Parts: sequence; structure tokens; C-alpha cells
Amino acid sequence: MSHPEVHGVVVLSRNGDRSECYQHPITQTPGPTASTPLGEVQSHHLGSYLRNVYFNPDSSSRIRGMSTEIVDLKEVHVRVKVGGEGGSVFDSATATLQGMFPPNEKNRITLANQTTVVAPLGGYQYVPVETVEPSNDRSLESWTDCPAFQNRVKSVLASDKMKAAEKAAAPFLHDVRDFVFGRPATLENMYNLWDYMNAELVHNITYAHRLPPTFIEQARGWANFRENAIFSDEQMGGIGNIASRTVLESIIHALQRIAFNGDPLQFMLIATTYQPFISLFHQTEMVQRNPELAAIPDYGSALAIELRRAPPPDAREFLRFKFRNGTDEEFRTVHAFGHREDIPLTEFIYRLENSVIHNNEQWARVCGIETEGGSSWPALPGAAQRLAGARFLEGTFALAAVFLLAMTAWLSALAVRRVRRRNRIRLQGNEACLESVVNYGTRGEKF
Repeated sequence: MSHPEVHGVVVLSRNGDRSECYQHPITQTPGPTASTPLGEVQSHHLGSYLRNVYFNPDSSSRIRGMSTEIVDLKEVHVRVKVGGEGGSVFDSATATLQGMFPPNEKNRITLANQTTVVAPLGGYQYVPVETVEPSNDRSLESWTDCPAFQNRVKSVLASDKMKAAEKAAAPFLHDVRDFVFGRPATLENMYNLWDYMNAELVHNITYAHRLPPTFIEQARGWANFRENAIFSDEQMGGIGNIASRTVLESIIHALQRIAFNGDPLQFMLIATTYQPFISLFHQTEMVQRNPELAAIPDYGSALAIELRRAPPPDAREFLRFKFRNGTDEEFRTVHAFGHREDIPLTEFIYRLENSVIHNNEQWARVCGIETEGGSSWPALPGAAQRLAGARFLEGTFALAAVFLLAMTAWLSALAVRRVRRRNRIRLQGNEACLESVVNYGTRGEKF
């Protein structure tokens, strides 16, 4: 079935190239990293590609009725993961937006004195973004600080399947030691080995000349095996899919807004890292027909979810999924839940509704974290001091309020006493002045 009109799009994008990022093998907590000019170019290329597909009036997939030259901020919403690898993700999102909404001289304003002012850099378009920090919003980084997920990682790494893989990978792990410089050459640490090797291969010419053939491919293959095992689950609502179970809240909410005719939203960009891609491909069963999706997506990858409206008299909304692995591919259509065509929005939501994690309180329950006093905001690991600080401030503000109230009453009483005293002095002064005038008049003196 063909649904030609695109009414809106939600895009899940991965950051561009960055420096090495160490990730703890069990907690999955990442270390510091930084974007590179290459990564920014990759992300800008993605933005230009998205612009050509969805904003070009000549494109068959253009979004119906959306502003194409100057961005209408009511039509666009951007959410950016800033925890963990957040620096590189934020830079990548900025570059993607620069490609989607390039400088335009029409981005100008005429002042009351008839002076025309063009925005800097030839009409640069400033698109605000919503930064998502895991200390208060777990939707874009739900797999860290989660005890249940850590137990999942330990279970996967201790499984017979992983032990068999470690045995099979032993020759490579032995040979690669000379090229990872003291890093533990184990399957448990495989993501870090590959991430280091990949960064050095791209940015270090000496390393690139020394690395034997097939080593980077083997490292990538074993890293894919490890990450796919960890960020997936046989059950749609299993803990292994936690990365997609939380991001789906943003995706579904955006799709519902786009489908509602009274809401101006037409395009949403969710900038994140690789983990939600793997989980989402498993949770929606896309990997069953596309096993190559059970892997780490390349830098600059994107999954576009198009909301298309059927022609009358149907008038239902359908979803079409398009994936682009890195910057060298075109979008290709992939299907969810065994469909061979677009899936109705209602069916997509119905299939997922019991597995989606909607808020921090649900995330805490799934992770096995107790909430404070039934509050909807959990006492997250590492957040206890913030919570105590907030309570300290609440007590301080209450004490300050009582103090200010007492001070106000005291100052009011003091003011009343001063007014009364001033009136008495003024009255006494008037009486003395009157007596002086009377006396002056009786002596026949002139004013």
C-alpha cells in the first residue's frame, strides 16, 4: 500500500566521529570525549541530506506544508543527549542543524527606522535544542546507573554463548595486544579495544601504517557481537532493551503530536549515541529480516520514521522506517513487526505500549531503584546529595520566611512608633510656633 504524503518525520541520529571514548565494561559509563572536524562534517552532511529529502519541494518525500527556507521554530523540536558522550553529541547535533537549515539572507528583520538587519554569517539560523541530562531525565541515557541493567551485562558476559565466543576470538585477542598498548585484550573489553583502534586508524598515520590487514574488521565484528548481545533482549519489554524503551517515549509522543492536526510540530530530531539503535531494531523485530542491523551503527547514521497519511476515505496514519548507516548510504526502507509495507501508527503504538518507559519513576522501578517517599522523581545513584541539598534549601527558605515575617512585623511596629513620635514633635513645634507668632504680634514687630 502506498501512502505518498509525508506529514512529519522523527529522526534518530548518531553523533559523528569523535576521539576515543572509554566505556566501563560493566556499568557502561563512558569517559570524556570530544568531537572532531571529521565528525562535524559527517553530521553536517547528514543534515544536508535530510534537508534534500524532506524540505526540498522537488522531493517525493518532502514534508507537506512545512516551511522550507526559513525555519519555523514551532514546526521543529530537537532533543540532544548531553550525558556521557554528550559533548560530541551536542556538537554533532549543531552541525546537523546547520546542514538542515543553512544560512539564508531572508533571515532578516526591518526595524522601525527602516534599517534592514540580516542575521550573522549571511543569515545563520539559530535553532534551539532541548538538552537531556541523565541526572534529571533518563530518556536518552537509561542504561547507566541502572543496577538491573548492570546485572544484565554481567549475566551476558558470563553466559555460555559469550564464553564460546571468547574462545573463538582468542587467537585475535592474543595477536592484537601489540596494537592496544596495555588495554585488556578480552571480549569483555572488546568495545573499548575497537573504539581505540578505530580512532587511531582514522587519526594516527603511524598506527594506520602498522595495523595488519583485517584487524580492524575483526575488532569491529567482535565489538558488534558484544554490544548486540548486551543491548537486546528476547522479550520486547526486557531490561536488555532499556535503551529503546526510554527513547520510544519521545518518539511516540512526537508522532502523536504530528498526527494531531492542531499541533504545528512536523519534524523532530533526537541526537544520541549508538545504543538506542541496536535496542530499537530488536524491539521492533527489524533485525529478523535485516540481521545486519544487529550491530553498532556508523558515525552519522540516522533512522527516519515518516508519518504518512493514507488518501481518503481511509485517512489513517502510517509509519515508514528508513535507515541510513553512516554518510555513504542512501535511505533504505526497513519494516517493523514483520510487515512488508508501512505499519499503521495505531498498531505500532499498541504493540509497544506495555514496554515503553514513560518517566523517571518507571525507569527507577525497572532498574530496581527505590524512590524517595513515593515521589515521581527517584533518588538516582549520585543524586542523593542533590536531593539532600534541595531539602536543605527548602528548610532554609522556610526558616527565612519566618524570619522575614517577624522582621516585617517588628519594622511595621517601629514605623508606627516613629510616625507617632514625629507627629508629637510636629504638634509641639506647631504650638511653639503659634505661641511665638502671637507674642511677636503683640510686640508690634513686622514679619
